[in-house]
Amino acid sequence: MKTTNKIIIVDDHLLFSQSLKLLINSFDDFEVVNSFENGKEFINHLQENPETIVDLVLLDVNMPILDGLSTIKWIKENQPNLNVIALSVNNDDETIIKMITNGAKGYLLKDTSPKIFQEAIIAVIEKGFYFTELVSSILINRIDRDSKKIILKEKELIFLKLACTEKTYKEIAEEMFLSPKTIDGYREVLFEKLEIKTRIGLVLYAIKNKIVII
Repeated sequence: MKTTNKIIIVDDHLLFSQSLKLLINSFDDFEVVNSFENGKEFINHLQENPETIVDLVLLDVNMPILDGLSTIKWIKENQPNLNVIALSVNNDDETIIKMITNGAKGYLLKDTSPKIFQEAIIAVIEKGFYFTELVSSILINRIDRDSKKIILKEKELIFLKLACTEKTYKEIAEEMFLSPKTIDGYREVLFEKLEIKTRIGLVLYAIKNKIVII
């Protein structure tokens, strides 16, 4: 007999949350066991019910009271083994990078098709991560093939690690005691070496090759 995967939804849009619950419950071996309207409610529940067992949390990025970023930072600190997929209407680099580097195992837009959504929750539970083309899933496959061929210099590694934080490129330049122009040069060199075009790609490369641990 197969085990039912238990899922929690944290989203302040009730209509979306209810629709998502119906969708997930229609998938084989998946069940939404609880839902919360913001991160504070969810965290309070975990603190009051430490025996809670859940396979996956679907976490809205933009919520009142306690948003997705603050919530996932708490999860990273207190429940690091909890699988989280971030949900959002935004596809900007900064938001994606912040959620991924703070522990999200996937990032989906709210207009994602049911088929992709099902693939995502299965992949995160079974493999530990799922990234759509939005966050360079194709890149991950290429990294698997090519990572052994790539040698990064010490300062390139330092820059790469800092690029996986919330720091701006200007702040990275200040921390490395270099000019913004030099930092731009490091970025372009890494883009060329790794065949990557975005900062998200740098983050995913670093995560995949365990240069940074989320």
